[in-house]
Amino acid sequence: MDLTETRIQEYDRRAVDSDETETATFGLGCFWGPDARFGAIDGVVRTRVGYAGGTTRDPTYHSLGNHTEVFQIEFDPDTTTYRDLLSLVFESHTPGRQPSKTQYQNVVLTATDTQRATLEAFLTSRGVTADAIDTRIERLSRFYPAEDYHQKYRLRSVSSLMDAFDAAGYDDDALRESPIAAKLNGYAAGHDVAAVESLTSE
Repeated sequence: MDLTETRIQEYDRRAVDSDETETATFGLGCFWGPDARFGAIDGVVRTRVGYAGGTTRDPTYHSLGNHTEVFQIEFDPDTTTYRDLLSLVFESHTPGRQPSKTQYQNVVLTATDTQRATLEAFLTSRGVTADAIDTRIERLSRFYPAEDYHQKYRLRSVSSLMDAFDAAGYDDDALRESPIAAKLNGYAAGHDVAAVESLTSE
């Protein structure tokens, strides 16, 4: 792929603004994999990884306390829905099992009453309740972004792609919040990403 700084900047400039997206937060084990997998989905605009679900203040990867690795998704509700994302989350793990280590547990962290109601309706449609599964169902209290080297982890391993972001002047924060970085992170992990076709040279 011949990725240029101009193509990166144009894609991000055309992306849906954060004030027009909704945000969902989930935990499905190590956050690198789902960050890439969900970033590849049509309608997902931005992704980031971090820590949530615990009470330890200012967790870090090497001092996580009782937090869990989670990934956060900004999505365009006109393209995909919270229920669509829930379907993918529950297809991606076994709700009847839970890792013993809190760091890698499966968790759905609802941010609003609407998300909680959607989740309960989703579970009811599957014939279960939140109390009947091992997946943790909790209210999101705070999300702590993970260290820079965890953000867009798969993308960071492809120097030819990262060179273009460097040329475009993207720092770590910009890379974390970049819509095209979310897509290319999925691409670097081997997922089909429709948006990538528009970035290839003519």
